[in-house]
Amino acid sequence: MSRLDPSLEPNGSGLRRIEVITGAGGRRRWSEDEKALAVEESLAPDAVVSQVAHRHGATPQQLFTWRREARRRAEAEGVPPFVPAITENSGAAVRAPAPAPKTEAAAPVVEIEIGETHVWIWRDADIGMATAILRALRTSPGAK
Repeated sequence: MSRLDPSLEPNGSGLRRIEVITGAGGRRRWSEDEKALAVEESLAPDAVVSQVAHRHGATPQQLFTWRREARRRAEAEGVPPFVPAITENSGAAVRAPAPAPKTEAAAPVVEIEIGETHVWIWRDADIGMATAILRALRTSPGAK
């Protein structure tokens, strides 16, 4: 026979301490929209991941996991990574605003028209970025 007493009181008086937890129990669940909002906010150039995570009630590790999952989902769906581009749709009634002219800006070396979209490539453009832009435009619905 064991003399171990499972109660929290050492004197064995038969009284036990009970802790009552109120509120929602278990783990917190975030909707896909909440996760997407936090991921988008964390990708801003001046964002601090730990601050963004705490603002959304998550830990930095969770936010990094959400970012990794979003990147994998995009790759699985065949979405190309984001590449900033300036395009002009010549057939549309509304045009995207042209970039502010630089002082003494060099003229583009190459102008490419894919469907109704025009892309200008300058002499010092990164070849990898130009290739990614052209691939993205080639697979876009308006390129046909």
